[in-house]
Amino acid sequence: MHSPTLVIVSALLAALITTVLYAVWYFNKNIPGLGLWTLSFLGGSVACTSLVARNYLPEVLSVALAQGCMAVVAYTCLLGGRAYMGRPPWRHGYAAAIILALLLVSAYFTAVEPRPGVRFVLAGVFVGPCFLLTAHTLARGGFRQAPVRYLVAGAMGAHGLFALLRPFLFKLAVPAEGQAPDNHLLELVPQIVMLEGTLALVLIGFGALMLAHEYTTRELRHLAEVDALTGVFNRRAFLTLLDKAISGAQRTQTPLPVLVIDLDHFKKVNDTWGHRSGDDVLRHFVLLASRCLRKEDVMGRLGGEEFAIFVPHADAAGAAAVAERLRALVETQPVEPAAGRDIRITVSIGVALCAGIHSSEAVLQRADEAMYLAKQRGRNRVEVLLA
Repeated sequence: MHSPTLVIVSALLAALITTVLYAVWYFNKNIPGLGLWTLSFLGGSVACTSLVARNYLPEVLSVALAQGCMAVVAYTCLLGGRAYMGRPPWRHGYAAAIILALLLVSAYFTAVEPRPGVRFVLAGVFVGPCFLLTAHTLARGGFRQAPVRYLVAGAMGAHGLFALLRPFLFKLAVPAEGQAPDNHLLELVPQIVMLEGTLALVLIGFGALMLAHEYTTRELRHLAEVDALTGVFNRRAFLTLLDKAISGAQRTQTPLPVLVIDLDHFKKVNDTWGHRSGDDVLRHFVLLASRCLRKEDVMGRLGGEEFAIFVPHADAAGAAAVAERLRALVETQPVEPAAGRDIRITVSIGVALCAGIHSSEAVLQRADEAMYLAKQRGRNRVEVLLA
């Protein structure tokens, strides 16, 4: 294919992908990194356009536009990857200084001492590491859980590696001293470079859209599984996880304690201080509970002021100790609302084991019975039912 034709095709593709990304970002501005990726492809569009119009521009300006835009493309792509993965933003001073230095050196080897080979090497010095760093940033979370990230990281990493190694293609095309130049090879190398750039453009563009879809899907799943007020699992998600934990405990012949917790006299809190204070109490309780739990322990809100926790790899005594620690912490840590006096609360906790029980609802019923026994015996206490 003719190289100028490839440049025109790349410019059109870059403009099309930029438009699509902008449309997606305009209606989904909450997706982290998407705006930066849109800016990155806008820079790619400008770079491709400058290559199309290079015969009509001063050579120094054409080189500066192409080099500068490609550097911005790579850097904003890296920033987008960091934003998507929740990494803190960077200060841009160092990157701006490196890009400016590259432009000045490129201008020198264009206007003062024309050396296209040196300019071509400089084009990959900044771009290549940026794409490799972006690939390293995105390749997180495990391939089974986030396959899209690894696929996009693979495309970016391959493009970054090619940007660093492509000067060797031109070196192969340059004849040794005393040999005639291979015109076919000299024409083929720029076409290979343009084909790779066009392929990378398409793959990374679709990759950005796939990452946007991954984020949206993950957020929808989060909303479906998590209680919006407290941030713990809702009843449906908790029961699903509990069923899986029960199956695992039965396979390994290990106990699985389940705690059911109810906030004592919660209706009085709402009637006395209002529902907003009641919400503060629920969030405060979850915060205290998180201090008593391990990473593998799972907590859910069953409804209203009732919560449940299952504690893998623990026996009845260990679960009772966790419950007692939580009860004591809640009793001694009152809620401090924005206005008014502190609100003191207590909890009643029931503990049961899933031994011989094959469903989440059944073991919750058993723990619920233990919790009601704690209420009957005066509240603010822990009761354990082993059989």
